[in-house]
Amino acid sequence: MIQRTLPEFEVFAIRYAHVLRHARENFLQGDIHDGMMDLDFYFWLVRNDQKCVLVDTGFSACSARQRKRQYLCEPLQALAQLQVKPEMVSELILTHLHYDHAGNVDSFPNARVHLQDTEMNYATGRYMRHVALSHFFSVDDVITVLRRVFADEVCFHDGHGVVTPGIELFRVGGHTAGLQIVRIHTRRGWVVLASDAMHYYRNHDEANPFPAIFNVGEMLEGYRLIDTLAETPAHVVPGHDPEVARRYPRLPGTEVEIYQLHESPREPA
Repeated sequence: MIQRTLPEFEVFAIRYAHVLRHARENFLQGDIHDGMMDLDFYFWLVRNDQKCVLVDTGFSACSARQRKRQYLCEPLQALAQLQVKPEMVSELILTHLHYDHAGNVDSFPNARVHLQDTEMNYATGRYMRHVALSHFFSVDDVITVLRRVFADEVCFHDGHGVVTPGIELFRVGGHTAGLQIVRIHTRRGWVVLASDAMHYYRNHDEANPFPAIFNVGEMLEGYRLIDTLAETPAHVVPGHDPEVARRYPRLPGTEVEIYQLHESPREPA
């Protein structure tokens, strides 16, 4: 039997926004004695010579003002630093539909959207009657994705899915009903973009979830799934941790903050 070699991809974390937070806000079991623990907002570009894939789309300047987030750059501006035009993106993976991950979908007209069935059901179903859950969504963003569904531009997944050889999806739930994580084959091995399955390294390491949560049990089980998918802990990338910017090399020659996840990280301080 002929064994085919999987393609390798570059993976870039793009830091586009920031907010100041107290550490106790970032853990289900918070400690009032902890100090500050800020939160960064990222989206991710995955590419090689054949494919240009976007993982999440960030939020708009309007959402930044409404939610009092420090906006560092427009996502399209950041992609331009990587010589990526919106029409070049052929696949768009939405890890979930929260406002900070699905805010600019209409900017990528040629992209096929990848989403879990359970996430679309969650974002348009009965749970959105509850402000404690719907607060994290933008109705306009959900409608934009829904229009793509009616245009037959969304590829739905039920659990595990393959976008293209070397890029795989896994539903974990927890943070939202249909949250999915992304595993990418790079020159240093399989890298797992955990997105909001773990906002910070500490959420996973201490088994203490971020409190914006739909199902605590699924989130805790998600940590175990992440461990089985990653070759080492150094191959796991959380969704919002400023530590990502400290551990990974920044792409030189760019005005915006772009970090190379296909390169080996530095040891944590």
